[in-house]
Amino acid sequence: MATIQASASSFPRDRTSAASKTRESHISVPKLPCAGNLIRELNRRNGLQTINSAEMKPLIRTNMKNEEANGNWKAVEELYAIMEAVADRSEMHKNIGVQRDNWNRLLLNSVNGMTVTAATMAGLASLTGGGAPHWALKLSSTLLYTAATGILMVMNKIQPSQLAEEQRNAARLFKNLHQQLKTVIEVGRPSLNDVKAAMEKVLALDKAYPLPLLGTMLEKFPETVEPAVWWPREQQRSQQEETVGGGTEINNGWSEKLEEEMREVVGMLKRKDAAEYVRLSKLVLKVNKILAICGPFLTGVAAVGSVLDGSWGVAVGVVGGALATVVNTVEHGGQVGMVFEMYRSTAGLFQLMEETIESTLEEKDAGERENGELFEMKVALQLGRSLPGLQNLAATHSPSSPREFASKLF
Repeated sequence: MATIQASASSFPRDRTSAASKTRESHISVPKLPCAGNLIRELNRRNGLQTINSAEMKPLIRTNMKNEEANGNWKAVEELYAIMEAVADRSEMHKNIGVQRDNWNRLLLNSVNGMTVTAATMAGLASLTGGGAPHWALKLSSTLLYTAATGILMVMNKIQPSQLAEEQRNAARLFKNLHQQLKTVIEVGRPSLNDVKAAMEKVLALDKAYPLPLLGTMLEKFPETVEPAVWWPREQQRSQQEETVGGGTEINNGWSEKLEEEMREVVGMLKRKDAAEYVRLSKLVLKVNKILAICGPFLTGVAAVGSVLDGSWGVAVGVVGGALATVVNTVEHGGQVGMVFEMYRSTAGLFQLMEETIESTLEEKDAGERENGELFEMKVALQLGRSLPGLQNLAATHSPSSPREFASKLF
């Protein structure tokens, strides 16, 4: 009996122990994820993205590049707006140049026709012998001479051939500027400094070649002859110059030899090319002044002679008209004003080359300069020379050789 009770009393304890072991075997404590994994999991369920510090650095660099790209896009948009204005100006100057060239031809033909007709009437008046036909011819001749004198004074004041040459130059320079801006956008990395420089170039061209005739027209008979200036004048940099590298060491395509070559080219442009074209401009200006005075003077004298009776009056009226026709044809048919403007613009081109080379050489840091080999090639092309020809010019040039000029184009 005692044995049965012991067995019975031990049975519940064994059953309880077995049940507890069974529960212990089925209950497992889950492993808690680390804080980083938990945050990523929560963000994933909420549709968010977690980025660690290593991933942030390239994104920050990308954002900086995007900001820089946005600045570049702003510059590009502004450059495109300037390009549209430049293209419009180029076309406008081209059309006005054609119009003013027509002025020159039409006015010259009209004046010469009036002068020849007046001279013919003055000669015929001497054959009528008197009466109404005689005075009608003399009066008509005088009126035609007077009108021709007034038109000639206006023509000589504005010089239509010179006006046409100014507009042709402006159209060509605006077209060149348009191509430069296009190259900057397609090849370079435009910035706001490029936009500012483009605006300055446009305004400088507007000032150099104005469109209106009244108020802003360029003086056709200036007291002093100076080369044409159509570029913005930069502020003078420090005159202290440093040679780049030593000996033949090249830095951004520059060497001491190349710098000396460019300095020799600048000196030759100043002494020979620019000075020669300024001299020619002064000579042509003097000739144009003489012709501009003689034309109206001869038609005025012929108008007075056509009024007078007698053989001397007839001679003055006819001969004066013939001489006036010759003078006007030489001045406006020969386009002396256009030749003056052409020489003045050529002298300005040489001065622009001088300032460009000097400003480049005054830049102390060779890395900030344009590549030396590319710069040398541009100078050679502008002068119409090959690279060996340009190098030989700088190496063998003697100041005593009067016929040697830097430019082969003009």
